[in-house]
Amino acid sequence: MQFKNLLFILSTVMLALLTACSGQSTEEQIHSHLEEAVVLEAEFEDQQSVITDLEVQEQEIYNQIIDLGMDDFDQITELSNQAIGIIDQREEEIDVEKQSIEASHEEFAKIEDLITNIENTEVQDKANSMYDVMNNRYRSYGELNEAYVTSLELERELYTMLQQEDIEQEELTAHINSINDSYERVLQSNDEFNNYTVEYNALKKEFYEAAQLEVSYEE
Repeated sequence: MQFKNLLFILSTVMLALLTACSGQSTEEQIHSHLEEAVVLEAEFEDQQSVITDLEVQEQEIYNQIIDLGMDDFDQITELSNQAIGIIDQREEEIDVEKQSIEASHEEFAKIEDLITNIENTEVQDKANSMYDVMNNRYRSYGELNEAYVTSLELERELYTMLQQEDIEQEELTAHINSINDSYERVLQSNDEFNNYTVEYNALKKEFYEAAQLEVSYEE
């Protein structure tokens, strides 16, 4: 039941403007919002190792449970409760992650009106492409988050079932299959999210180049 997060994070980009000016151009304002959106996703990045560690802990508990027999029911119950506690922690960390993405989305949305003010048609087209892909990325994260939370609830139900002495093996097997199916949806959503992230980073670089913004990239 372990799911290791493979989510990509946005590459950090720092702008070094070489020309002095009295105010920011439209392109520079867009840049500011884009990079602030990256900063707001920092919490999202930080959550990845925490969530993965919790997943490993839960997997270890699950492995212990399946090695036990009904003669060890008290131990199964104790371990199941520990696993539920870890699921609760995972849910909390996922919520923090979601809040980080939502804050990033709110900041990113500020560029929509700015894009219409770009005078150069080529630069505006690049910005529109970038904008559309990033919105798809946020949408796919929403689907990923929903699928992951659903999987957590199914796991919680499994550990509750394991505390029932009269539970049938057939019922347990069916529920485990539901968990596996749910995590398959998580992996599919995760792949889509990753692909949009890669595409967005490439389009953002193209926009910066078309707008003639001199930037240095930190991977």
